[in-house]
Amino acid sequence: MLSVSIHFLKRHKQHLACFFLCLCASMTYMLPCAQAQDYPSKAITLVVGFPPGGSNDIVARIFAPKVSDILGVPVIILNKAGSNALIGTEFVVRAPPDGYTITLASASPLAISPHTYANMPFDTLKDLVGITTVAQTPELLSIHASVPAKNLQELIALSKTRQVTIASSGNGGLPHLAIELLRIAAGEGQIVHVPYKGAGPAIADLLGAHVDGIVVDLAPQYPMVQDGRLRPIAVTNSTRALLLPEVQTSVEQGFPTLLAVNWFSVMAPAKTPKPVIDKLFTAFVKAAGDPELVESLRKIGVEPFLQSSPEAFEKFLLSETERWGQVAKASGARSD
Repeated sequence: MLSVSIHFLKRHKQHLACFFLCLCASMTYMLPCAQAQDYPSKAITLVVGFPPGGSNDIVARIFAPKVSDILGVPVIILNKAGSNALIGTEFVVRAPPDGYTITLASASPLAISPHTYANMPFDTLKDLVGITTVAQTPELLSIHASVPAKNLQELIALSKTRQVTIASSGNGGLPHLAIELLRIAAGEGQIVHVPYKGAGPAIADLLGAHVDGIVVDLAPQYPMVQDGRLRPIAVTNSTRALLLPEVQTSVEQGFPTLLAVNWFSVMAPAKTPKPVIDKLFTAFVKAAGDPELVESLRKIGVEPFLQSSPEAFEKFLLSETERWGQVAKASGARSD
């Protein structure tokens, strides 16, 4: 009996080798699929690349409870600020691609920094996989209440008599590009960009009159605009913000090239299993359709902004990367 078995193995060793190779390959494929079926089974970390108080942080904290309810596990916010959100985004890039470490990122680190940073620590289009955009908001140019200007024209006129310092949430990001576009529009005016590590610190210094103005998302500025501590000068969009209908757009004020609208998206490390991506997509889209969540967003000047699928988001991200690359080149904005 033993000799027969040995003879059989020798005769069919090639077929058996192929069989075991196929079995191993199928098990390798089935393992992530099985894990995806059980996903999620523990808390999800949602990384925000900016300090608390900025738009990314606010939007993340609005979405996290709803997504947690939908998926049935905690969604924990982790702020990892620095380098215009590159530190936090790189942290996600290096995380295991299992869907438990994701980021709520925005235009600056994903579509703009590749054109303004000399040494990017990752490749957005290769090292991350997009899930969907979830919201958008225009940039808002505001000034300290003591600055003698009520519109863009008056601010530029002031910049021709002295330096006008404008804060942003960091070098090489969307607000920085908007300030560079303003500087170009000012011609011989003295518009000086002052970068900070996030919108929160920038607003704090503006409230202390250490700078004259600021360009960041509308959301973190709104409470100070509402109580009169900041004076809104322009919404960098072609349409007025629903939250500030009395504030003219940059286009209305004669600056059609001063356009900057931020969007927020959910990203995961590359090679995250497709079933996990699809579950996250479904959860965030469902959360964005919740009336209470929509009302919470609109109270801070943010509107829901979704993609039809993760694949549609990938196309959107590519087009935004190309568009902002052209703006960065024209404005000369750099991270250094």
